[in-house]
Amino acid sequence: MKNIKKEKRKKIVTILLVSLFAFSGWVYWGNTAIQTTKININSEKIPESFDGFTIVQVSDLHNAEFGNNQSTLLNAIKAVSPDFIAVTGDLIDSNHTDVAKAMEFINGAIEIAPVYYVTGNHEARSDQYAKLKQQILEAGVIMLEDEGTTIKREGASIRLFGLNDPNFTATDDAYESVAMVDTKLKARLSKNNEYTILLSHRPELFDIYAENSIDLVLSGHAHGGQVRLPFIGGLVAPNQGFFPKYSEGVHEKEQTKMIVSRGLGNSIIPVRINNRPELVVITLDHKQI
Repeated sequence: MKNIKKEKRKKIVTILLVSLFAFSGWVYWGNTAIQTTKININSEKIPESFDGFTIVQVSDLHNAEFGNNQSTLLNAIKAVSPDFIAVTGDLIDSNHTDVAKAMEFINGAIEIAPVYYVTGNHEARSDQYAKLKQQILEAGVIMLEDEGTTIKREGASIRLFGLNDPNFTATDDAYESVAMVDTKLKARLSKNNEYTILLSHRPELFDIYAENSIDLVLSGHAHGGQVRLPFIGGLVAPNQGFFPKYSEGVHEKEQTKMIVSRGLGNSIIPVRINNRPELVVITLDHKQI
């Protein structure tokens, strides 16, 4: 009888250890294996010459490493042959900022395609942001700090605009931040009929983007909800709390579409569960009226 009980205990311990090992391996894979998500965006406002125009969105890297000198991440981007790369904030992590590591990605990315960059809340918090900004500009990255630029192709054009993260303005008042972003957009966005893409770190401001009739928003910040629950979605996101409305994917309101990247790295919560690092590939298509 004692031998039978002993054998049962051994089996239970073995099963538990194997399960723990398998779960640990799954979590490790789920934090290091990049998932490429392809999204097609159609609009009659997109010029015909921009059919097939490809944007790669990189968000919330948080100084994470994907291969030696970011080779895994850079190879995934290179495989897509993008027309430009959009970095939508939190390239660094303010809790352990590593400018040299951030620049490994930037220096590799700029060799693949033009890079447009907007800040996130971690750039706003970091005491090394000035150093990072200087090196990013020297590398040839185009920083969009509450400003826009025109992208031309075969005689047609689209408008690209970028917002600085609200944390660069000293306010803890959420309503004040919303009003500030709304004022910036109203003051700077052109009134013509050009297709407009906005790079902005904050998805929780979607209503403001829609009120300003922006066509496409590329955002991040939510980390996919950190833990993704089957049939429910993300568990928690900064500035949205539990069960966030905007944690991944495409959201639509009136004429505005917003893509929320799950991002690549982690910050305060050090692991992702059921929420792989994401590289978003957007392809523009002219939609015939």
